Amino acid sequence: MAQYILNTPLTDADVKKLKAGDVVFLNGTIYSARDAAHKKLMELLDAGKDLPFDLKGAAIYYVGPSPAPPGRPIGAAGPTTSYRMDTYAPRLHSLGLKATIGKGKRSDEVKAAMREHTGVYFGATGGAGALLSNSITESTVIAFDELGPEAIRAMKVKDFPLLVINDCSGGELYVKPRLDTAG
Repeated sequence: MAQYILNTPLTDADVKKLKAGDVVFLNGTIYSARDAAHKKLMELLDAGKDLPFDLKGAAIYYVGPSPAPPGRPIGAAGPTTSYRMDTYAPRLHSLGLKATIGKGKRSDEVKAAMREHTGVYFGATGGAGALLSNSITESTVIAFDELGPEAIRAMKVKDFPLLVINDCSGGELYVKPRLDTAG
């Protein structure tokens, strides 16, 4: 396992060097989006309209943060289960999305899209939303304010701790070990 410090927007070269199990500290702007926001993004694409942020090199964090306490840019910001966005992720990867951040396994279709379009899936530690929020230095709603916690936010992150779960070569951290009984 290697350790990297990366900055957004991510490039193909950034993503190609990552292997399942690597640790990444991410800096720059990432975008929050959950189920309802993804549905609205698809509606915009279907209507031929621009998205509220540039997908090229972008990272989407599957999070619906809690309200910001006084003096903080954001409340607890723990990951949500990623498979709920699997219907949408392949299309977004085909349009330039480089990374998604969440928890849990991804579908075969998402893994294939990451291989085809040089994408990566990062795991963020579930249950550690308050701790993860310490790496978010700014948070601004940029679209779908009516969705409340599920609105799309541009979030500036500093040394946001992530683990590579699926790399663009087909490597996966969640692969079941082979238990051979022959020996």
